[in-house]
Amino acid sequence: MEYPITPCAKPRMTQADKWKQRPAVLKYRAFKDLCRLYKVQLPEQGASITFLLPMPASWSEEKKESMNMMAHQSRPDLSNLLKALEDALFIEDSHIWHYNELRKLWAREGAIIINREV
Repeated sequence: MEYPITPCAKPRMTQADKWKQRPAVLKYRAFKDLCRLYKVQLPEQGASITFLLPMPASWSEEKKESMNMMAHQSRPDLSNLLKALEDALFIEDSHIWHYNELRKLWAREGAIIINREV
């Protein structure tokens, strides 16, 4: 299932983030809202998750063409993207015990693809 949600990493939050409007926290809260809106579901085992991260607008069209669906090897970390997704979907995520595949790729548009392996 492909969800048209641009992935974001979970920021480190403090008590002040309840009233302080930091951009990173606002972006994460918007991400959580979109996950709920699209009813994203993550199985407890066997999911393959691909995070598609949008290319910068400053890149040339030639570079965008060559990097489309290639490995994303810069920030944010794959583990932080996964943590943001798990925390957006679950209060307690300890029941998830196995992923088949995790990856992050460059793409023209941001998205999250979750395939359920049977």
